[in-house]
Amino acid sequence: MNLKFRLSLMSFLEFAVWGAYLTCMGNYLGIAGLGDKISWFYAIQGIVSIFMPTLMGIVADKYIQPQRLLGLCHLVAGIFMIGCWWMGEQAGFGQELSDKSLFIALYTLSVAFYMPTIALTNTAAFTILKNNGMDTVKDFPPIRVLGTVGFIATMWFVNCAFIDDSGFGFTLGENAHKFQYTYLQFLVSGILSLVLFAYCFTLPECKLEKKEGKVSLAETLGLNAFKLFKRRQMALFFIFSALLGMCLQVTNGFAGPFLTSFKGTPEFADTFAANNATMLTSLSQISEALCILMIPFFLKRFGIKIVMLMSLFAWVFRFGFFGIGDPAMPGVLFFVLSCIVYGVAFDFFNVSGGIFVDQECEPSIKASAQGLFMMMTNGLGATIGTLAAGEVVNAYCSWEGAYLVGDWQSCWFTFAAFALVVGITFALVFKPEKKPIENVTH
Repeated sequence: MNLKFRLSLMSFLEFAVWGAYLTCMGNYLGIAGLGDKISWFYAIQGIVSIFMPTLMGIVADKYIQPQRLLGLCHLVAGIFMIGCWWMGEQAGFGQELSDKSLFIALYTLSVAFYMPTIALTNTAAFTILKNNGMDTVKDFPPIRVLGTVGFIATMWFVNCAFIDDSGFGFTLGENAHKFQYTYLQFLVSGILSLVLFAYCFTLPECKLEKKEGKVSLAETLGLNAFKLFKRRQMALFFIFSALLGMCLQVTNGFAGPFLTSFKGTPEFADTFAANNATMLTSLSQISEALCILMIPFFLKRFGIKIVMLMSLFAWVFRFGFFGIGDPAMPGVLFFVLSCIVYGVAFDFFNVSGGIFVDQECEPSIKASAQGLFMMMTNGLGATIGTLAAGEVVNAYCSWEGAYLVGDWQSCWFTFAAFALVVGITFALVFKPEKKPIENVTH
């Protein structure tokens, strides 16, 4: 079997596991009696991202080959995720969970072992490509894009799949037990994790390399990258990385409940957007895949600061369009536009930011600096932002049955205002050194 195809399948399954529940979990949590804890469920991903990828990275460097550790992590994550499904199954469709604390614990353990697999997937792919004489710059992007395809595929699956007394099937219409509103989404994720666990042990070996010389504990943990804060430019960059990271999980956590809440309004109850929130928001991931391919052009044409500004202001439009849209025509077009600009909002800062870090850091700390960048955005920033967003939503909205209803417009405009302030401040205070980008794809 073609090696790149095998790695693409690994990437597809890796993100398919996540796509099964990430954008639609909020709908089920409301039904299960955990609606006021939605922000915590998404914040948990940020909290474990602060330390678990680093710990698993040390294990992969010294003790267990990365492709095997990837499989073992998915085995554990899959078992705990299936545990979440089992608790929902015991409670029944449309019923509150009897032991909410245990459900949260199972979910936390599953996520704790899933989040490191994102980095392990990249490590395994890069190592296998290099071991087989392939060009990572040329050959890795198509492999990674298949991950986004996998994410979209399971989003569509849980959006359309349903189960009732007649059995299992697919539909775009109204159903009592659509996967996107039930605990069945966790079963899909758990099964895919177990499939990937088995698949990882068929991949080529990534033999461990013994590193010569003593490595300090600070270097092992990536702490030496913190010396970058001594430089004003880098300190500002990492601070703004955390501020932008506060936007990352807001729509993942609340776009689904927001769109679904329109089902409680008679004039919007039968609209496509209200009944297919997961499929509609998958346009965001499609945009993301396309925008990855656009970044090299924009970086060469406009430079890093402008590209980062595009991302920051795209978040303003991402939230603002949700605030002014509705599921009927022509209001639904604003939802579509919000999904389109998401690709710019998400990719343009994350990818160009990684390039900026690579350019500005000395070779000995490049990997650690990239880890610090991810910790500030997906760890610290995402955690604080998700919890803060949860407080805003809880202040303006409340659960009424299966729907989270209230003054959603004020919520989205609050998030848009935050992104606008961050964008304007970034434009005024951040001044990178003027130098050409010689290779934006490296």
